[in-house]
Amino acid sequence: MESKKIASKSEVEKTFGHRLRVRVCGLLVENDSILIAKHLSIGKRGIFYAPPGGGLEYGESVEDALKREFLEETGLEITIKEFMFTHEFFDLPLHGIELFFLVERKAGQLITGIDPEMENGKQTIDNMSFIDFDTLKDLHIDEKHHLFRHCNSLNDLIKMKGFYSNLKENS
Repeated sequence: MESKKIASKSEVEKTFGHRLRVRVCGLLVENDSILIAKHLSIGKRGIFYAPPGGGLEYGESVEDALKREFLEETGLEITIKEFMFTHEFFDLPLHGIELFFLVERKAGQLITGIDPEMENGKQTIDNMSFIDFDTLKDLHIDEKHHLFRHCNSLNDLIKMKGFYSNLKENS
């Protein structure tokens, strides 16, 4: 079996950094657990847990982008249930406006997919799995998406509405 090539921090910065990105992200909850992508070469500690999602392409609808990103990263076809909240992700050189949606599995088998934006087959996605909220809470604060600083339970997460940012945390 071929070993997975992991992108370096500089490759991640070259591909995604130094520009504002609009991202779409999906929260998929099943059996009291949330689907989480484990990324390497992102964040202060080089490990970053976040819900699946990615960049909106010019001329692509938000709904189409979210469905495409989910299929690429997870192998799952989804139904979008509702818009939940907006989050400003600010961790220079990465800066994004993220639109979060509650989604439901429609079809497919869960896989650890790819991010086609990464060159030479090098990836940031290391694993895709369902994680219960207590396990997620136990992860180091710098290893998980900033949105998890705004909720203490899966129920809190599902109830999130409005606008969130980690900009003040970085000041």
